[in-house]
Parts: sequence; structure tokens; C-alpha cells
Amino acid sequence: MIQHIDFAPKVTRKGGLFKATQIEDFNTLMAAMNEWIASNDCEIINVETVLLPNIYDSDEEGSEDTMLGTGRESSSHWYQLIRVWYKA
Repeated sequence: MIQHIDFAPKVTRKGGLFKATQIEDFNTLMAAMNEWIASNDCEIINVETVLLPNIYDSDEEGSEDTMLGTGRESSSHWYQLIRVWYKA
């Protein structure tokens, strides 16, 4: 069975009126992915980077959401994540 797991950056500091939200950097995602691969007995099919908008908005469902909105172009935020496809 083909499955996938996403390694999306976590929010490390929530933004406010005068400060931007901070998220984990890409190297942290890579380390988490490598740790997961090392500790799971599976066949890796593909590793890809994915760029998605607004995955942390309250009306979105994260990286699993099949429809992410960008209607508010001036306030859209795009997030790069790592997706690993594997056979369990």
C-alpha cells in the first residue's frame, strides 16, 4: 500500500500586530524526515518538496487540505514542506 507523510514546518512563535510569525527552518524538516526514515522499515518511493499556501489559517486543514485558498493575496503565506511517499 502506498502512503505518504508530510514534514511541515511548525510555528515556533505566533505573530501579532507588529511581529511576524516564525516557523521551523528547512534543515529542521530535513532532520525530522531523516530521523523518521531511519526509524521506520519501509520502502521510500519518492521525496519531494511541496509549496502550499495558508496551511495554518483557521479555515484550512493543513497539508492534507485538498483546497487551499489564496483569495486574500495581500495576506497569503506560502509554506515549503517535505512529502515522503513510501510503501508500508
